[in-house]
Amino acid sequence: QSGARINISEGNCPERIITLAGPTNAIFKAFAMIIDKLEEDISSSMTNSTAASRPPVTLRLVVPASQCGSLIGKGGCKIKEIRESTGAQVQVAGDMLPNSTERAITIAGIPQSIIECVKQICVVMLEVGP
Repeated sequence: QSGARINISEGNCPERIITLAGPTNAIFKAFAMIIDKLEEDISSSMTNSTAASRPPVTLRLVVPASQCGSLIGKGGCKIKEIRESTGAQVQVAGDMLPNSTERAITIAGIPQSIIECVKQICVVMLEVGP
């Protein structure tokens, strides 16, 4: 439906990795569909709660550590700008993931905030390059 290639890791651990590949617009569309599905699953598992009492959707992006400096910005200005403009909570891990050259970025919030936040992160990464 999105035009992106989607790969989901084996279900043998509490967190599964979803890899998206394809044209930028297709990736954004696939990502929005995934976030909508996560929100739907949270809503259905909490049928007696109000929207305000539901926990936020939380996800982690895995990005090359070499791009985290540009994403954070001088004195944290870029990541602060992304937080303020999207309303999402964003935390960039200080350390690399075990046995890798990547760092985790944890994003939490309502689906629309998360989608916009990921778009802005992708724009920064595309501008900087690998």
